[in-house]
Order: sequence, then C-alpha cells, then structure tokens
Amino acid sequence: MRRLLVPLAAILVLAAGCAPARTGTLGPAPAGAPPTTGATPAPRVTTPATTTPRRPPPPASPTTTAPMVPDQPGRGGTITVQLWFTRDGRLTPTRRTLPATVATSRLALTELAAGPSRAEAAAGLTTRVPSGLQVVRIVDGLATLAPAAGFGDGGAAAVRLRRAQVVWTLTQFPTVRRVAFADAAPTGRGDYADLLPPIVVTGPAIGDRVTSPVTVTGSAEVFEATVSLRVLDAAGREVGTSFTTAACGSGCRGDYRATVGYRVAVTGPGTVEVYEVSPRDGSRVNVVAVPVVLVADT
Repeated sequence: MRRLLVPLAAILVLAAGCAPARTGTLGPAPAGAPPTTGATPAPRVTTPATTTPRRPPPPASPTTTAPMVPDQPGRGGTITVQLWFTRDGRLTPTRRTLPATVATSRLALTELAAGPSRAEAAAGLTTRVPSGLQVVRIVDGLATLAPAAGFGDGGAAAVRLRRAQVVWTLTQFPTVRRVAFADAAPTGRGDYADLLPPIVVTGPAIGDRVTSPVTVTGSAEVFEATVSLRVLDAAGREVGTSFTTAACGSGCRGDYRATVGYRVAVTGPGTVEVYEVSPRDGSRVNVVAVPVVLVADT
C-alpha cells in the first residue's frame, strides 16, 4: 500500500504543476479589497508603505518646428510664418519671424501683400496678392475670405496663382485646411499642386545664417527621386556637395531632407543649390539657388 502511495503523490504533484497559473500571489490582500463574506478575516500585520513623492511633469520643450503656433497674448516672443511667393510663375516658400500675435492669419496675409524683402526680390521672388485681403471667419477648417480690390485682375492664370499663394500660406496653420474665396468654391493645397516647381526648398530660407553641415529640406518630383545639393562660396566656388532621395520619385512628389558639409575660411555670403541631374546629358536642371550666409569653420 505504501508503494502505491508514493507514485500517487508524484502524479498529484505533476498535475498541480500542469494546472493553470493562479492570478496574484499569496500574502496580504491589496488595500481596499472587500472582506470575504462569512469568514473571519485573519489578523494582518501591516507596515507603513514607503512611497516616492510624485514629481510634477517636466516643462514642455520649446517648439521650434511648428511656427504656426503663436505665443500667448501678452507674453511677448516671436512667431515664424511661412509665406508662399511666386517665381517664374510657380510657388516658392520663404519665412518671416515677427512679433507674436494671436491673429496669425491676418499677419500672414499682410506679409504676403507686402511682398518679398530686398534679398528675396533679388532672388526672383514676387507676390500677386493685393493688400486688404481679410479672413472673415474660420469654421471647421474652412477659412472664408472677404473680397479685396484688385484680387480678380490679370486674367484667369494670374488669379489662380494669386489664390494658390493665399491657400498655401493660410493652410500652414492647423485651424485651416481649405480656403473659400468670395466667388469660388473652397479649395485646398492639392488644387494647386501643379503650380509647384519640380524642386521646392523649404529650408534654409533666403538670407539664413547657416553652419556646416547645413540641413536642406523640401519636396521634389525628379528623375528617380534623386535630389542633388551643393554649396557655393561668395566667389561661386563649390565648397560642398551631397545628394539624397525624395520619398517619391518620377511621377509623384515626395519630401526630402539632407545635410551637406562645406568649408570656408571666413564667414560671408554663399549659396545653397538644390538641383536635378539631367538623365540626358548629366547637366544641372531645375536648379533652386538659395542665397545664405555661410559661417566659417571654427
């Protein structure tokens, strides 16, 4: 009989090991657990819990990549807005850093009508937007504009390019997805995508002070998605080259981001060029030249 009990005990132990795991562990019940009905709870010995004081969350880091969000009124500061001007009949972006305001759409339209700076004008940028254009309201992502004198002048192509400037400028703000003009249906950025050049450079902007390596960003629709870059010094000498690929190639537009290093002896004017290498003859085509200030190596 004793010989039978030993294997039987072993079988019971193995069966217990194969049983599903029970949740929790043995020990005092968690604080706040309801007592078991019909049973006298066993006395428990508790010790004061050691708790770590809760720390307040760290302050948010300053946002440097979302220029469309202004500071709170009365706190000063600046805001950087993107303005879409025109060059050779196509849309071209630039930037302005101005005193912060809650009326960002009004600020952007005012700057758009004021036109390019001297350096931007020298690089070929112009504006077709007249002064006096105002946003009447913004509801559910739709910005409705009041008509402005001269906005419809110049023919259909000129008016469309003018509207494209306004739409691409206003839709940088998170509250605006489409724009309604007085005499037309609401439109968004996609309605004017054909007015973008093959290569768009969103950074650096004209006149920016850059250091090596300089980061270049934008979008492109080029052969095999290959975007080439170079840096020229004040004398036009090539002092740095690089290339990258856009997120989409021929037949579609994709974003790109690349860095290009350079070496100059003294800080002074220079140029960042972004271009496509022609598949026919290897020449540089669709060149976008951005005049900048090159900071010398330290």
